[in-house]
Amino acid sequence: MQSPLPSAAVAAAPTESSSSAVSWASIIAGAFAASTLTVILMLIGSGLGLTMVSPWTGSSAAPTTFAVSAAVWLVVVQWLSSAVGGYLTGRLRTKWVNVHNDEVYFRDTAHGFLAWALATLLLAGVLGSALSAALGSGVQAAATVASGAAMGASSAAAASQRPSAESSMNYFVDMLFRPADPASATAAQNDTAVAQAGRILVAGAANGEVSPDDRAYLAKLVASRTGLSEPDAKKRVDTVLAGIDDAKNKAKAAADTARKAVATFSLVGALSMVLGAFIASAAAALGGRQRDEEEALFLNR
Repeated sequence: MQSPLPSAAVAAAPTESSSSAVSWASIIAGAFAASTLTVILMLIGSGLGLTMVSPWTGSSAAPTTFAVSAAVWLVVVQWLSSAVGGYLTGRLRTKWVNVHNDEVYFRDTAHGFLAWALATLLLAGVLGSALSAALGSGVQAAATVASGAAMGASSAAAASQRPSAESSMNYFVDMLFRPADPASATAAQNDTAVAQAGRILVAGAANGEVSPDDRAYLAKLVASRTGLSEPDAKKRVDTVLAGIDDAKNKAKAAADTARKAVATFSLVGALSMVLGAFIASAAAALGGRQRDEEEALFLNR
């Protein structure tokens, strides 16, 4: 049986410290500082974004310019807020005694990361709705300006998916049956022809195209209602159908642009968060090292 260690050896054996290696007070302080600075910078970015859009055609910045500016500002916000929060976390933590320098560096880095994580949770959980409203105002204004010209047209292109589809085609039906001589138009209207034309246009929008037979029938309806010759009526039908196709293409282009913008914003947002975590960790390590150096200089005076 092995003999017990001498009492002197037991006394000299290292013991675990009773104090925690995590300074939650400094982490919470750094997280609150980072969260507050993020809100301020986001409000500034929202104001700058609204200056880039305008309800007047041609007065707004290009969608690509707006998206790039928003992405750059998002990275700047993460960089500044994470740097401030991480640095404060490192400077405000308590001094660890009898700890190796490598361990101190690791703890400071971990404290910066924890401060960034807590700040992110605070923004997502507590301030998420207010922050989304501030950010969304600028993005929504830009999207409204960019797709405003196609909104009315897209409602007609998607009319086949709603119960009130025929009412959405009224504008195009009116284009078909405008009389050649408005002065000679009478109050009597051929409601049956108008209803048939509306149903043909709705079916064409649903199928992607109007069949040749429907085109020919539309031309005859237009000729009988407006007094135009059949070649002129056929030309009018082709013009109206081309306008509907153009409206559908504009709606698809606007939807595709919005999809790409959301995808780009999501990827840039994730990248900026990773960058923020790294900056917060590095800033905390820098702040902690400066704190220990300042205290060492003070004690050596």
